[in-house]
Amino acid sequence: MECPHLSSSVCIAPDSAKFPNGSPSSWCCSVCRSNKSPWVCLTCSSVHCGRYVNGHAKKHYEDAQIPLLNHKRSEKQEKAQHTVCMDCSSYSTYCYRCDDFVVNDTKLGLVQKVREHLQNLENSAFTADRHRKRKLLENSSLNSKLLKVNGSTTAICATGLRNLGNTCFMNAILQSLSNIEQFCCYFKELPAVELRNGKTAGRRTYHTRSQGDSNVSLVEEFRKTLCALWQGSQTAFSPESLFYVVWKIMPNFRGYQQQDAHEFMRYLLDHLHLELQGGFNGVSRSAILQENSTLSANNKCCINGASTVVTAIFGGILQNEVNCLICGTESRKFDPFLDLSLDIPSQFRSKRSKNQENGPVCSLRVQNFKSSNIGAYKLNTSLALCLHLKRFHWTAYLRNKVDTYVQFPLRGLDMKCYLLEPENSGPDSCLYDLAAVVVHHGSG
Repeated sequence: MECPHLSSSVCIAPDSAKFPNGSPSSWCCSVCRSNKSPWVCLTCSSVHCGRYVNGHAKKHYEDAQIPLLNHKRSEKQEKAQHTVCMDCSSYSTYCYRCDDFVVNDTKLGLVQKVREHLQNLENSAFTADRHRKRKLLENSSLNSKLLKVNGSTTAICATGLRNLGNTCFMNAILQSLSNIEQFCCYFKELPAVELRNGKTAGRRTYHTRSQGDSNVSLVEEFRKTLCALWQGSQTAFSPESLFYVVWKIMPNFRGYQQQDAHEFMRYLLDHLHLELQGGFNGVSRSAILQENSTLSANNKCCINGASTVVTAIFGGILQNEVNCLICGTESRKFDPFLDLSLDIPSQFRSKRSKNQENGPVCSLRVQNFKSSNIGAYKLNTSLALCLHLKRFHWTAYLRNKVDTYVQFPLRGLDMKCYLLEPENSGPDSCLYDLAAVVVHHGSG
């Protein structure tokens, strides 16, 4: 409707400095501080909430009419009636005296000028907020990948993995492997798999459950998963394609049952190792390793054939010495390994009671490789040393979980005393810093 009260009610300048700061749609009521449905009075520029919140905008109009009811209206009072207000979100105008929305304007077009001014304030606030969020996102994408340990900064993966149904065993291993820098960078720099015929020639392969058994590549899906984890463009990534390939080539992990994380890691590394030996995306394995000569130059561990990045990073050699107690004959055997399984000594296995906070504490430097009159174990260590703690032990009738606390350093785990040739090792070549920990919760 056309309101006859605009000339006496619209008194504020379109660019009035009396307006609150910030986005008009988020202005707060001057009485209840609610930012829902804010309305601005076109007489005094005060902001109040609408009638469907606490009704302070209408009350503001009613309070302004009280002196006009008790006294004869002067010309000045007639011009200041606080009758018309504007919605700060939709910019529609409403007159309380007419009790209806207004479609007309003053002769000077003040209502439209106020509307345009509020729109400019909203756009400016939106632009500033978007710029602030972009800067915050850029900073967080960088800083969220940094972890401070003992004053130094270390890169960590910042993207999560969605649980596909009891797949925490897989997600924990993928996150751990993604934070082993040389191993992760190697796969991220590999060329992408491409189909060479058909309508999809030249495009990347993205596996789905509808595809057949051909064209599945564990290396490719592992590469894409690592790239997704380090892009920083999303908070969580769903490794469905990788899980599909795992189902195809690792029948033991089909379905959605709970699985052992250590067992999955061994299967994963073994299959990555075998696939890399056969070449990848038309590039021979030897050509790939030549590009990463620093990884393979000092690698002496070959498992099931030639060396790959798997054995170059995780591989080591374990020397097993057995002495006969009767004749004194000594035999030596060299076994390659990708991880070491450590028993928790029996003297540390006493079970904690429910009310006992601190139970037996065992150091990681237990004498698992200490010489004895039965056997001695020495090792040639790799770039990444993976240690598996045997948390379960079996009796005649049942299996028990060993909940012993194990102390280990975050930095500088010294393995020099366990090396085959410690005198030929550099001062820092046998010191290890913690990269990841996978912890099993529960008793099952």
